[in-house]
Amino acid sequence: MRIHLIRVAILILFCLTTNSMLAQGCVAIRHFSCSVGNNLDSNLLQPGDFQLGMNYRYFKSFRHFRGTEEEPDRVSNNTEVINNSHSWDFTLNYGITDRLYAGITIPSVINTRSSLYEHGRTERHLSFSRGIGDVRLGVGYWLFNSETHMNGNLAMGFGLKLPTGNFNATDIFYNVGTNGEPQIRPVDQSIQPGDGGFGFTLDFQFYQKVSTGLYSYLSGFYLFNPRNKNGIRTFRETLSPILENESIMSVTDQFSVRGGFSYSLSQTLSASLGGRFEGIPVEDVIGKSDGFRRPGNVLSIDPGIAFMKDNISLNLNVPIAVRRERPQSVTDIETEQQTGTERQGDAAFADYLINFGITYRFKNKSKKEDISIINLN
Repeated sequence: MRIHLIRVAILILFCLTTNSMLAQGCVAIRHFSCSVGNNLDSNLLQPGDFQLGMNYRYFKSFRHFRGTEEEPDRVSNNTEVINNSHSWDFTLNYGITDRLYAGITIPSVINTRSSLYEHGRTERHLSFSRGIGDVRLGVGYWLFNSETHMNGNLAMGFGLKLPTGNFNATDIFYNVGTNGEPQIRPVDQSIQPGDGGFGFTLDFQFYQKVSTGLYSYLSGFYLFNPRNKNGIRTFRETLSPILENESIMSVTDQFSVRGGFSYSLSQTLSASLGGRFEGIPVEDVIGKSDGFRRPGNVLSIDPGIAFMKDNISLNLNVPIAVRRERPQSVTDIETEQQTGTERQGDAAFADYLINFGITYRFKNKSKKEDISIINLN
């Protein structure tokens, strides 16, 4: 019975995918996860276990919001900004003890952005970026002994974000020179592979058995980015003199919280349904919040399905946005105070995301076969 419960718990918890930061588009919410991933299955490791993983994410953002109100005329007038984002997280986790674990996440991205306003407002063109993102390193610890708390547990984690991603990716922008000639400029903040700042994360992961086969889950993290601005020019001041305070990119905090319920359909298959709330805050917790940012948040319904057999695990989640908000930024408020005219920028969001993950566990063969998660078959 004990082994069966552990098997069920792992299947249920695998629905908590590694991609925490999922939303969407012009809001510069990059594909982000905790340094050791938010996949609890990846963190329920025995001493000496390794687990390799890959998580793929895709979204297309094109719906513009100002506050919580959509601006549908942007699509009907063909003036919308369209971001297409493909990203891959490659993870390696290691069980130090049955409660302490460590991991590394190496992200890779390919992004495109189609717009009119960045190309003289006369022609629609595409800008492009690709490369390694910001690498994360981290550790986590389960607060309770899994031997005596099989039906529920809580883990706390700490991670470091390194500025390994290119935060000055450039492309050709058309009709923007003095005489309408093309120029090479940095691409928009939302498709830059990195943000240029050292950061750190605090995260938590919780699960609790509700009844046979049914578990509740809750997880979240906050990324602290103390750096104020990264020195990369946005060229927004060339669009209007009132955007002078948005001429340099800000280095932003990020956050995510998700929770719900998951149910074991069989010994190899489970399904989950929950919610996500994630975004970019208006102001950072540590340091100044000057420069250009598009703060925003998304509330999503988060259905998922997971399959696990032997050492291989697969999962699919498709979060669907139900509420999107682009609040006033610090620079919006500054401009409004200086001009006496209401000012609030807009941002584009996606309708949904596609997330697919796969992991493979290399078990410590020196462990006895009757120990906890090792003996599942």
